[in-house]
Amino acid sequence: MSRIGKKPIPVPTGVTVTVRPGTVEFKGPKGALNQRTPPGVLFEMKGTELVASLERPDPLLNKFHGLARSLMANAVECVTQGFKRELDIVGVGYRAEVKGKQVVFALGYSHPVVFDIPTGIEVVVEKQTHVTVTGIDRQLVGQVAANIRRLRKPDPYKQKGVRYTGEVLKKKVGKTGA
Repeated sequence: MSRIGKKPIPVPTGVTVTVRPGTVEFKGPKGALNQRTPPGVLFEMKGTELVASLERPDPLLNKFHGLARSLMANAVECVTQGFKRELDIVGVGYRAEVKGKQVVFALGYSHPVVFDIPTGIEVVVEKQTHVTVTGIDRQLVGQVAANIRRLRKPDPYKQKGVRYTGEVLKKKVGKTGA
């Protein structure tokens, strides 16, 4: 059995959990979220805790035990607090601004780059160079942040581009021309 999978998930007050075959539904102050369960892993409520267990003692199911528990713990955190990813835009003339349901980036290309914001995600631009992506679905928040970063990946030579806040880049030394 997985050590992580054995840990019960505490469900805070204000969050309702509905266990159905194949899915677990969470409702909280931030919204509602459905999380599919991997095959062979069962969930049940015991008091104020959500507990994961395996259908049968099969070594092939052990790898899904910890995964399923982590996904459910993330879903509980999603509906109570939400998730956010922060990105920094580094470069002369590089900036972003929100216009309706789109973010318009100036990233050194000959044209502005328009990024559509998916439903369930909120994007806030502070100081034109700091972008915050928030939402209740951890996977969707991470994917949107990765898509924004992909618009102009950080350059290892000049250190320009879109990067996660706190991301440390290994600076490469260019040719010396000697």
